[in-house]
Amino acid sequence: MDREKRIHHYYELVDAGDVPGLVELFAPEAVYRRPGYEPLVGRAALERFYREDRVIKEGRHALSAALVQEDGAAVHGTFEGTLHNGREVSLRFADFFTFSADGAFRTRDTFFFAPLV
Repeated sequence: MDREKRIHHYYELVDAGDVPGLVELFAPEAVYRRPGYEPLVGRAALERFYREDRVIKEGRHALSAALVQEDGAAVHGTFEGTLHNGREVSLRFADFFTFSADGAFRTRDTFFFAPLV
């Protein structure tokens, strides 16, 4: 699977709740950094996050841009969904990925658009 398809497929799997499928897109030693969490290191930590720790119950990502290069990608989009506490959310996000030699995600960094300053 080429890198751009891998990016789009990742969000499809997240939205479908396919945790085993999305975790397989990451390298075994992958690192995911997300605001409010310690870095998630390795597939077991990623699986635990998506099954137990993620505050989002369900929703849908819509990508507005995905700039993909040989060793990394930058993604911008929106997310609309529901948290486990029942609150509806609608937000903009940016993700930055790096790839391993075989195309798996080596790192992912997520940023959310929120008025702080």
